Amino acid sequence: MASEDITKLAESLAKTQVGGGQLSFKGQSLKLNTAEDAEEVIKQIEEFDGLEALRLEGNTVGVEAAKVIAKALEKKSELKRCHWSDMFTGRLRSEIPPALISLGDALITAGAQLVELDLSDNAFGPDGVRGFEALLKSPVCYTLQELKLNNCGMGIGGGKILAAALKECHRKSSAQGKPLALKVFVAGRNRLENDGATALAEAFGIIGTLEEVHMPQNGINHPGITALAQAFAINPLLKVINLNDNTFTEKGAMAMAETLKALRQIEVINFGDCLVRSKGAVAIADAIKEGLHKLKELNLSFCEIKRDAALTVAEVIEDKAELEKLDLNGNCLGEEGCEQLQEILEGFNMAAVLGSLSDDEGEEEEEDEEEDEEEEEEEEEQEQLKEIGQGEQESLTPKKIIDSQDSTPVPSPPVDIATFLAFPSPEKLLRLGPRCSVMIAQQTDTADVEKVVSTLLRISSVFKDEAPVRTAVHETTDALMRKAFTSATFNSDAFITSLLIHMGLLKSEEKIKAVPSLYGILMTLNHMVQQDYFPKSLAPVLSAFVTKPNRALDSCSFARHMLLQTLHQL
Repeated sequence: MASEDITKLAESLAKTQVGGGQLSFKGQSLKLNTAEDAEEVIKQIEEFDGLEALRLEGNTVGVEAAKVIAKALEKKSELKRCHWSDMFTGRLRSEIPPALISLGDALITAGAQLVELDLSDNAFGPDGVRGFEALLKSPVCYTLQELKLNNCGMGIGGGKILAAALKECHRKSSAQGKPLALKVFVAGRNRLENDGATALAEAFGIIGTLEEVHMPQNGINHPGITALAQAFAINPLLKVINLNDNTFTEKGAMAMAETLKALRQIEVINFGDCLVRSKGAVAIADAIKEGLHKLKELNLSFCEIKRDAALTVAEVIEDKAELEKLDLNGNCLGEEGCEQLQEILEGFNMAAVLGSLSDDEGEEEEEDEEEDEEEEEEEEEQEQLKEIGQGEQESLTPKKIIDSQDSTPVPSPPVDIATFLAFPSPEKLLRLGPRCSVMIAQQTDTADVEKVVSTLLRISSVFKDEAPVRTAVHETTDALMRKAFTSATFNSDAFITSLLIHMGLLKSEEKIKAVPSLYGILMTLNHMVQQDYFPKSLAPVLSAFVTKPNRALDSCSFARHMLLQTLHQL
């Protein structure tokens, strides 16, 4: 280690905060690669008597440094809180699991009894969950009250591993007469989707002691929301439910409304940007009317709620004396509806609790409402077809599709290229069979840049971090883009420009709607840029735009990190 690096490290460590049993290296941007790099950190840990909390956020810890830090922790039996978020910046994904294993093993050796474990903002993906799986199952976590895993890119696979570990922890701790009593669970921005959420719901139902659940931006639809609602109903101490930016639709909202009727301690409901729509909002309003006297915050913003439903919500909060905030922004009230809403609240002397209505979408016409309902019915019908194909949840099967008395398995509806591209889904892509990549490439006119971009975005939109789907997306992408980039008539510069516009990263004179989620295309690009057909001249352009601050990119930080890391290594 160079002398100037040692000096810099010493200056950073001089800012180390000590007090109340806490040792903090938070935000010091320490680059701890080797054992030598970590010497001063280790010294501080070893010399700290009665260490109860260790903060390592905002630094970067490599495998070798983690091992020696772990060695120092083996004697810290009083450690209760591990604030280890954002401590692997710039690390390869493969480095994180072994580092976590070393640290976890040290806590097990020490016989620590954790109260809080925070590993948020570490892009470790599904494999990273394996890195602390043993720790979660060990006696160290029998006393765990707060588990924070926000923005870690766990995916469905990671969610299932986590759920299994929590259930095992509860089983083992219960056998010792002190069952796991987890109070706070945080796992936003993890692409858990329905399967991951359902697995965790099962764990929540077993635990039964939750007070706060934060799972925003996870791509969860009504089956996952319903599973969570059922689990929440048997967690009577729940105070905070934050499921912002998932997709309830009417089914999920109805299930959650039923659960709210059973809960009496709720203080914060955050269902913003969850598409509860009008019927769902009325159901939630009914649940609030029946109880929830401790409610402090209700967020139903950007949920496509019409005027009458929004007014119904406002009317039921009259007796909610502790309410501090009501957010109905971004719905479809119209100017008159906004005025009526304000009048109702003024009549209750509660005008101050209403948030801004500056993003109101205006009243929708009746035709628009009918279109929304038809669209939702189509979505539900597709979901039912999917369930039939998987042989799951047979109770949801419409009689028109299968007679309830007929036990003969119903074959999945046939799928062709046009159907997949019109309504893409992972199941449809897999059902196209092994020749789908060749067929899609053959049917796409690569001389038409817009057609290529559109096809790529539809393929990538079904990306999942599950081997069969991931492989199918990669193979189909390779066939399409190899054909395009090797064509003499294909304009690569026009392609990257159009792609960036459709991703919402570059403005266009034409009004082009950006894709709703960048996760799939970012993960697909991470694969594409490593292939021999991808022009290396496009890498700097892509890197420049993906690096820029952008809200859509922020919500996919794991995928963004993966792509930037790959581009940097090219």
